[in-house]
Amino acid sequence: MSQHIPQTRAATAQRSPAERIAGIDVARALAVFGMFSVHLGVGAIGVFGSDAVGTALTESVHELTRGRSSALFAFLAGVSLALMTGRAEPLAGAELRRRCLRILMRALVLGVLGVLLDLAGAPIAIILTYYAGFFLLAIPLLLLRLRAPALAALAAVTAAAGPVASFAIRGAMGDTGPRVASIGGPVDFLLTGYYPAFSFMAFVVAGMAVGRLDLTSARVRLGMAAGGAGLALLGYGGSWLLLHPLGGLDHLERAWLASPDKQLLYQTIGDKVGDMHGQVPTDTAWYLAVASPHSGTGFEIAGAVGTALVVLAACLAAADAAGRLLYPLAAAGSMPLTIYTGHVLVIAALGYSAWDAQPFRLEAFVLGALVLATVWRLTLGRGPLERLVGHLAETAAEVVPPEDRGRAAPRA
Repeated sequence: MSQHIPQTRAATAQRSPAERIAGIDVARALAVFGMFSVHLGVGAIGVFGSDAVGTALTESVHELTRGRSSALFAFLAGVSLALMTGRAEPLAGAELRRRCLRILMRALVLGVLGVLLDLAGAPIAIILTYYAGFFLLAIPLLLLRLRAPALAALAAVTAAAGPVASFAIRGAMGDTGPRVASIGGPVDFLLTGYYPAFSFMAFVVAGMAVGRLDLTSARVRLGMAAGGAGLALLGYGGSWLLLHPLGGLDHLERAWLASPDKQLLYQTIGDKVGDMHGQVPTDTAWYLAVASPHSGTGFEIAGAVGTALVVLAACLAAADAAGRLLYPLAAAGSMPLTIYTGHVLVIAALGYSAWDAQPFRLEAFVLGALVLATVWRLTLGRGPLERLVGHLAETAAEVVPPEDRGRAAPRA
């Protein structure tokens, strides 16, 4: 059996009958803190110092979190959706409909909260409104009661076909103009936004497939770690092979040189490739061979899903081995909506920009979140926003009569 981080009486009173899976909370905290790193900027990390070695380590940490943190966040959302609807044995009947109504209400609240956070003016691409849309797209899959193999196959098809379809459709659409917010409507949500569904749903569906597995099984965890490493090698290694030995980077550079107006934004084609914001340009299909953060290609998706699998497997094992030591991380991961919203509001209130990054800002944000989350969970249980969303979701679920509610499903 998987160990669970111990709860106080107050925390126990607030949770559902099924225990949380501590390793998932730990992984979710890492995803949120990774987004802290991206939003605060590379200069906000001070722990490694300012010498050559420290600077290299700082840049490596920042680069590792770019793209992969938001992908891990979406992946874990899929895991949670599967856990909420029955885990390895999908719920059916009235109870499944009740759970889907809860998810629908969560999506509505996340959408409204995302819009409000966008209005706060923080220089951040808010993911919550996209997240709400991902939940809506996932509900039909949950009602179909798909199991792990079917969900994994669907995730693979989405990862392979979604970026290609996006490339073709956006190429036919032409220039859609500058973004004015994190999300400006259905086209942004599906194709042109920071987290477009044509690519990001692959992360969610892959997470749903994992959530249908027995995550307490050592064999499953080893399979996740090995499969994740293989996917990461396929994604990042395959991209490197196409771009370097097979000459893809030369093709990209020729396309870049043919667009002198776009050259003004970047010193080299490498800078351009490393500075994607949701999808690749449509100048040449060779852009589909890159795997840089937020490029939204099949190679990036494979690499990021592989990384997420390895991280989750490691966090599950770590929570079993050292649950008490990881309590602060699990506390933060149990209230990701509160922590994410809080950091956006603090950044907005400070008028902070990544260009103003000062050393140890990231450490201060992370330490503050860990302390506040730990104290809150020990004394009051569920996070404030999680409690509100849970109450609204339960109210929505009452639309379905209580008979045939079935067995309980674990929360994540």
